[in-house]
Amino acid sequence: MADTAPNTAAAGQAPADVAHPRTIRSFVRRTGRVTTGQAKAFEELGPKFVLPYTGQPLDPQTAFGRPGKLILEIGFGMGEATAHIARVRPDDNFLCCEVHEPGVGALLKRIGEQDIHNIRILQHDAVEVIDFMLPEGMLDGVHIFFPDPWHKKKHNKRRLIQSPLVAKLASRLKQGGYIHCATDWEPYAEQMLEVLGAEAQLANTAEGYAPKPDYRPLTKFENRGLKLGHGVWDLVFVKR
Repeated sequence: MADTAPNTAAAGQAPADVAHPRTIRSFVRRTGRVTTGQAKAFEELGPKFVLPYTGQPLDPQTAFGRPGKLILEIGFGMGEATAHIARVRPDDNFLCCEVHEPGVGALLKRIGEQDIHNIRILQHDAVEVIDFMLPEGMLDGVHIFFPDPWHKKKHNKRRLIQSPLVAKLASRLKQGGYIHCATDWEPYAEQMLEVLGAEAQLANTAEGYAPKPDYRPLTKFENRGLKLGHGVWDLVFVKR
């Protein structure tokens, strides 16, 4: 979930006078190549669909130009699932955080090709977005799909789903709001279940792992894994 840091203020540079804690990050830096089509999407659609990082509380009505439930997505990769969910839930508004420039370009391209209007992108570290732009009780839902599993045990501490972040997310949810995580790495699924289950503000909607909600599509990567016998685990917790 992760990648190249943005290059311009409009793409998400933090104001110089805002201090940012670094105890949690929602990404690691990796390189990536922006295609011609993605670059064109940035130019044509970026001004409308990519929000600047301001370090100030977000006004969803202004950002989306309409009311609606607000769903935060952290790390959307190339945007395949994000675009699908936005289409099948047209009344909801999706605020999507991703620093990987090719991924942002790919989602913008999908937005144009599929005539999607209920997505806004913040090309910035999601933890700082949560800390400085999302007041408590603002969100109706959170999606975190297939975050980096950090397979090696010595790297497990770098995983996104840790108690401090889950507590932040839970505090930003409205009562009855939800957190939906999915992973194809069973040890990470076990950690997610433990961490989410330990958060007093949240309640599991299932006895353990949840059935895959209808709105989350099977991606090409996921379908390949299932054919090879790999498992996928969904977890859905709600704010008490």
